[in-house]
Amino acid sequence: MTDPTPAQAVEAPEPTGIVVGVDGSDHGYCALVWAAREAQSRKRPLHLITAYSVPIFAASGLDGGFATIDDEVIRQGAVEVLEQATARLAGYDVEFDTRVERGDASSVLMEASQTAELLVFGSRGRGGFVGRLLGSVSSALPGHAKCPTVTVPLNCAPRLGEAAQPDAAPQVEAVVTVGVDGSEQARYAVLVAAEQAQRSGLALRVICAVPPYTGAMAWLPAPLDRQALFEDIKVQLSAGVAWLTSHFPSLPITADVLDGPPVEVLVGASKVSELVVLGTRGHGGFAGMILGSTTDGTLHHAKGPVMVVRDHEDPRLADRSSFGPMLGNV
Repeated sequence: MTDPTPAQAVEAPEPTGIVVGVDGSDHGYCALVWAAREAQSRKRPLHLITAYSVPIFAASGLDGGFATIDDEVIRQGAVEVLEQATARLAGYDVEFDTRVERGDASSVLMEASQTAELLVFGSRGRGGFVGRLLGSVSSALPGHAKCPTVTVPLNCAPRLGEAAQPDAAPQVEAVVTVGVDGSEQARYAVLVAAEQAQRSGLALRVICAVPPYTGAMAWLPAPLDRQALFEDIKVQLSAGVAWLTSHFPSLPITADVLDGPPVEVLVGASKVSELVVLGTRGHGGFAGMILGSTTDGTLHHAKGPVMVVRDHEDPRLADRSSFGPMLGNV
């Protein structure tokens, strides 16, 4: 284990392992614990990054001048945040370093994502306004980061052993859940979810949620036969499981078709899953959207960690069609 001081860590090399954003908030500490466990599991280095900016206040006098806070004072506060964060890593067998960066937190973490294999952060930090469900950093990063991101909400504290009453921790199944809708983005997300499950010694659960019929579906050419639709989806999910099994023969995989709004179903799954994995945008998203409504809604209300995976070319996708019908090609 390495334990560089924050001052030394400023000159650390660009991240190549797992990056976690810390800001001294309880949300940030939950993200740190999750990231430390993941880095230990993957045997990868952990990079702690905090960012600060120097606020400028308009002076109240008639001269219309500006007052600034000393840069060094704020920087020292950021260093102290990192010192407190590194103290929480004492029980983990993981190499880590720390960095203090001046600038917007979203921009700093976005840049780090270019060389990171995973980017982890809390759902809302000190910069969030009271009442906001998702902070500005965690709103911006999932759709823009160059690597997969994991958002860790504060209510994960009991399951991570960070709550005052650990006995209140919910019963979490040893499973990674991935949501699919037949889009290419979702199929790649399934591969990443399978890798995560296999690496962590967990099972994989693939779910497809079928929303109830509403006026928003009035464009359907004929009355919707939900039973027939469910049967079609089950056939396609079975073909998908066969495809996954060919690439992950030792991984336990199940697939379910669930009746209900996708966000509601996935948020429910986040309560009892070690991790929920989603693509950035599926069939429900409009062209040009950064995040689909399902992914965005799940991130806002999740009860557990959520990984968002951007679309990426993967040679394993080429043989999916040879295993049977695919969702989205009914």
